Parts: sequence; structure tokens; C-alpha cells
Amino acid sequence: MVEVNTRIFGRIAIEEEKVIRFDHGILGFPELKDFTLIYNEDKGSESSIKWLQSLQEPGFAMPVMNPELVVQGYSPKFNGDLLKPLGDNLDGENILLFITVTVPKDITKTTVNLRAPIIVSVENRKAVQLISEDETYSVKYAIYDKLMATKEVQA
Repeated sequence: MVEVNTRIFGRIAIEEEKVIRFDHGILGFPELKDFTLIYNEDKGSESSIKWLQSLQEPGFAMPVMNPELVVQGYSPKFNGDLLKPLGDNLDGENILLFITVTVPKDITKTTVNLRAPIIVSVENRKAVQLISEDETYSVKYAIYDKLMATKEVQA
């Protein structure tokens, strides 16, 4: 069990099997290697925004989401060698894919980074953040209107 006194969530206890390991860190923060995923337990996997909370730096938590919530058929392309840290079992059921969310003061300007997704192996909890070779994906893809339209349909 790992305990962290986070800036956003207060003191949390994380079971070892909930630790996600980035052997090479994440983009811009290579020294941050161990994270956990925090989300609204009432909504479970349906929670649209989750938080990737650093276990080394309690003040660092990054909002992430499933890319399929904003882009149907999202499938970034990577050099296969870059996925080796995840292990051999890379079928769809063993992989979680997340994109980072940027929420400015004006939430209508919220964007996601489709160009550099986070890929997590469910089997071994190893993760990488990679830059897609597919240049059609944007670093700042606006999502506010899409999320609002989805909420209206669900209401």
C-alpha cells in the first residue's frame, strides 16, 4: 500500500495493484514514473474525466479521458518497437487508451491532445505516452461542444 497526500484529493491510499508504471516517465516529466488512476467511483468506468495522479509528486494530477468519447474510431499509429515496454499481450482487451485534457479558465475552450495518447497494459500495469505518427490528430482538439451534445442526448 502506498499513501500519498495529494493536492487535489487529499490523503489517499493506493494498493500496489493500482499503480501504473511509466518506465520512461510521461512527456515533459520523465522523472515521474508511478501513477494511479482516480475517478468518480459512483460512475466507475462511465466517468468521462479521470485523473492520472503522480505518486512521486503529490501536486501533479493530470485529467485524462477515453478518446472514444470525443472521436469515434480513434486509432493512432506508432512504431511497434515503442510499444515493447507494455509486453507482448497488446490485444484490445488488454489495453487502456487515454488522452490528456486541458481545461483553461474558460471551460468552453477545453481541449484534448489526440496526438500523444497514454497507453496502459491492463495485464502488467505498464504504460507509455507516445506521439502518434498520424499527423491528422491534433495536439489541441476542442471538445466542449462535443461533450455538451453528448450530455443533451443522454438527458
